[in-house]
Amino acid sequence: MSAEISPYTGQSYGVALICGAWEQSRSTFYARKDRRDRPPLVPPAKRGPRTSLSDGQLLEAIKADLDASPFEGEGHKKVTARLRVLQGLRVSATRVLKQMRLAKLLSPHRRRQGEPKTHDGTIGTDAPNVMWGTDGTKVMTVEEGNVWIFTAVEHWNSECVGWHVCKEGSRFNALQPLAMALTGLFGSTAAGLKVRMDHGSQYTSDHFRDEIKHWGMTASYAFVAEPQTNGVAERFFRTLKEQVIDGRIFRNAEEVRKAVAEFVKRYNAWWLVEKRGYMSPDQARQKWFADQAA
Repeated sequence: MSAEISPYTGQSYGVALICGAWEQSRSTFYARKDRRDRPPLVPPAKRGPRTSLSDGQLLEAIKADLDASPFEGEGHKKVTARLRVLQGLRVSATRVLKQMRLAKLLSPHRRRQGEPKTHDGTIGTDAPNVMWGTDGTKVMTVEEGNVWIFTAVEHWNSECVGWHVCKEGSRFNALQPLAMALTGLFGSTAAGLKVRMDHGSQYTSDHFRDEIKHWGMTASYAFVAEPQTNGVAERFFRTLKEQVIDGRIFRNAEEVRKAVAEFVKRYNAWWLVEKRGYMSPDQARQKWFADQAA
């Protein structure tokens, strides 16, 4: 640096003078200069034998193995084992995992095999008291934690015919909305009525199945992992949450019970149902029985 001439002053300045102006030690200056002049480090080559497969070739081998497998949902460990044993390819499980992850071939992302279920039917009915849908959902409260809401909804006019709010989501509590609807609309038995529900533990229990059979009802289960096949009950819960649950803070189950009771009464009287010509559930039921009596 002492040999450099300043283009502005025409004079040379030594390292000591410059470092003093910068408030930097000369050892730091020389260390950085040495580091700058040193040639760049070349990373060491990968240890071990080099593979004969490129990433593209390995990916094609993985896809071919998955297509030939008689099973679905297999992970990278089994794929690696078959590539090594059956095809004699020297490849590590880590590399196979990387390629399968990049190509979205790991089991959570793989498409299910087999024919897809066709939803060419309907869950609506042409008359009341043919099918009810039932389901349960949870609401968080401040004092009691999660509380359950169980409902029974008429598939014909989307009327909420029974409901129950409780702390435990047991099979006994899951029966309560059906019991309320049975008492209010039939009395003791409802021969031939179907009950649409999902595969929750409450609905698949022996007690629940035996009780609705005793009432003359028939279990009608929705497709597994396809909540749209229990869409009437699911849609009612969506409306319930949008109208009175979401955005509110409930202290306990009693407050939830009061809110649900008020909503069900208002919903049945005033909620307009498109499939029934924009009549409320109460209006549609009254008109149906009036037409039957005429």
